[in-house]
Amino acid sequence: MRKTIVTTILTTLMGTALISSVASNVHASNAPQGMYSADDILDADVFFAGGSGEEIGEVEDILFDEDMRVSALVVESGSVLGLGGREIVINTDQFTLETHTQSDGDTEHRIMLEASQEEIEAFPTYDRDWWEQTKSNARDAWQTTKDGAQSAWQSTRDAVNDNK
Repeated sequence: MRKTIVTTILTTLMGTALISSVASNVHASNAPQGMYSADDILDADVFFAGGSGEEIGEVEDILFDEDMRVSALVVESGSVLGLGGREIVINTDQFTLETHTQSDGDTEHRIMLEASQEEIEAFPTYDRDWWEQTKSNARDAWQTTKDGAQSAWQSTRDAVNDNK
């Protein structure tokens, strides 16, 4: 996806999506912000959590599921710790969002990644193959859920009709 297209779409959707998915992971140096802009989170720096302060890269993209909830971040890593500058996919349970108000009143967002160097090296690379496989898996999961729900509905209806 192109960043400009994503930014336009995300700016419109961020009020609902980020509040519902990421707000529970927000740590504020002051009071919580309440609403988050995709513009602010895109290009946010990503660091190892746990105090090392070492930067991993920056947020390149935000991925949403069918319910418009944040599903993952795409982080463009630099050559930190030999990662070699690739785009990696980070699920929402692996990071937190920190929000800091700077002395000039501007707000800075940081993504803090709960992972070791070895775990980061094993994260999937965000590429066309990953994207197509993930879409296929999501479609399959939806179809299975849909079929199961229809089957349960029919079984319930049949049981009710049998009891009449």
